[in-house]
Amino acid sequence: MNHGILRRALLVIAFTLAALNLRPALAGVSPLLNEIRADLGLSAAAAGAITTVMVLCLGVLSPAAPVLVRRFGLDRTLLIALVVLTAGITLRSTDGVLCLYLGAAVAGTAIAVMNVIMPGVVKERFPTRVGLFTGIYTSALVAGAAAGSALMVPLEEEYGWRVAAGSAAALAFLAAVLWFPHVERGPAPIQPVEPGRYRRLLGRRVTWYVTGFLGVQSMTFYIMLAWLPTVFRDAGLSAVDAGNLLGLTNFVQIAATLAMPQIAARARSQAPHAVLSTMLTLTGFAAVMLAPTTVPWLWMIILALGQGSTISLALLIITLRAPDPTSVTALSAVAQSVGYVFAAAGPVLIGVIHEFTHGWTVPLGVAVGLSVVQLGFGYLAGRPVAQPARPVPVSS
Repeated sequence: MNHGILRRALLVIAFTLAALNLRPALAGVSPLLNEIRADLGLSAAAAGAITTVMVLCLGVLSPAAPVLVRRFGLDRTLLIALVVLTAGITLRSTDGVLCLYLGAAVAGTAIAVMNVIMPGVVKERFPTRVGLFTGIYTSALVAGAAAGSALMVPLEEEYGWRVAAGSAAALAFLAAVLWFPHVERGPAPIQPVEPGRYRRLLGRRVTWYVTGFLGVQSMTFYIMLAWLPTVFRDAGLSAVDAGNLLGLTNFVQIAATLAMPQIAARARSQAPHAVLSTMLTLTGFAAVMLAPTTVPWLWMIILALGQGSTISLALLIITLRAPDPTSVTALSAVAQSVGYVFAAAGPVLIGVIHEFTHGWTVPLGVAVGLSVVQLGFGYLAGRPVAQPARPVPVSS
């Protein structure tokens, strides 16, 4: 096989493995919470804080990514994040409550950086195949979350919760080993900060359209993840059926996240795609609100198609709306830091409304309303815009 083709294939494998690490450390916690609580004597709130710490890191620490990229470059920053993720997952699985929370924070920090830089890696490494590789990495993200949830219980039953929770470290370490050969040798180029770059970025309307689109999409996604199984159980379905319905969405989302970026990247405007995918989400929430037990599998397929399409589309738009990898990373940092902090309020808001109304009609009506807001942001973010002048080239 030609050496160049082999190296390219290994690059794609390493990139895909890196993307697979974006969610297992997060998704694998909740199936183990009962065992963690029993072993460490934690309250329900303290156990839930393990995930909360990690999600907060996704929002609060995302702005650190552009700083690291300027100092080390995209490839080295990704390698560092994978190594730190390996260390964080390992620390989280060792003995003691302090290690549990400290490891969660370290792992969450690494994931926050990886979340931000992956669109920039796509722009830098695969500039002519942005749609395809955005699809690959978002579908790998969803697949990693699904695997992280599905494998934890069997591993815990066989080896205990520490080995199960720590198993994700092996995947992160393997990704780091495979990514290492693609990191350039020699001194890392320190990229100068272009005067006014971030001020101009924050002053562009499209920055806030993209941030709003990603933020509301993330909010509706976490609402679906946190509450729809409970909605179905309260409507009369069994716990097993409710869990299976949520599991169904993972498979559908993988297909949607892989297909949508490739379709939308070919178009001058992604506004129609944003409107269509958000309408699917809106329709799914409305159907669950009005007739949750009629054909619940169909409602979840519609929701999954909408959610999978919109997350991959939001990340694609981030990549397309910035002229170079450094600008993509900066836009990604703004959108994801604000977006994830905003999204974290979604499940709490729905829970509070449910407590006050003692039903699910109003909370799901709020989800429908949020989908309307998402549609507006998606239309505005998806419109083609004139690119600003490219920054001063940086020698490598």
